[in-house]
Amino acid sequence: MAFVIAVDGPAASGKGTIAKRLGDYFGFPVLDTGLLYRAVAEAVRAAGGDLADEAGAVAAARALDLLALDEAPLRSAAAGEAASRVAALPAVRACLMDIQRAFARQEPGAVLDGRDIGTVIAPDAAVKLFVTASPRVRAERRQKQLDAAGEAVAYADILADILARDARDSDRAVSPLRQAKDAVLLDTTKLDIDAAFDAARRIVEAARDGPRRNP
Repeated sequence: MAFVIAVDGPAASGKGTIAKRLGDYFGFPVLDTGLLYRAVAEAVRAAGGDLADEAGAVAAARALDLLALDEAPLRSAAAGEAASRVAALPAVRACLMDIQRAFARQEPGAVLDGRDIGTVIAPDAAVKLFVTASPRVRAERRQKQLDAAGEAVAYADILADILARDARDSDRAVSPLRQAKDAVLLDTTKLDIDAAFDAARRIVEAARDGPRRNP
């Protein structure tokens, strides 16, 4: 059985970076499931569609090609806000579920990060992490990311967007953002990325019965 590492948490908590570093360390492929929803939302917008149109969003999801995703434009603030809206559509989540579960079945293992990995996509994951941080710290991190990408967005607007996304993600009827009962909480508010990764690595290694490195 594949050794699945589920990394869940709210926006800008550090879960994506932690997931990537865990994948590099253990030699597992990594899927940022949020990119799937961003890609669907961007496809709908590019076609001039309405993000609330479930049928249109499902059509975009069915046409999604994992190998053709262009990550750079999907990292914008607008793409993140749009993704949060289509992610609340039950039929879109159902359409993307098979893609995510197929990725999780890869041997010898895989890392998936998102909002419902440990609760819905891979409830039997060997390791479940719930990565979080205070909204203000997450807004500061997101602003630095956007600044580095040349996208100027006011801190107040970023914080408001994060709080709105938290509410949508937590309150949606299907697959809401929740910490799985057996997930380990990792609060990164006062941790830099190296310390956060080290804590996550130790949690995974404990589940694998001892430290292991790739040759």
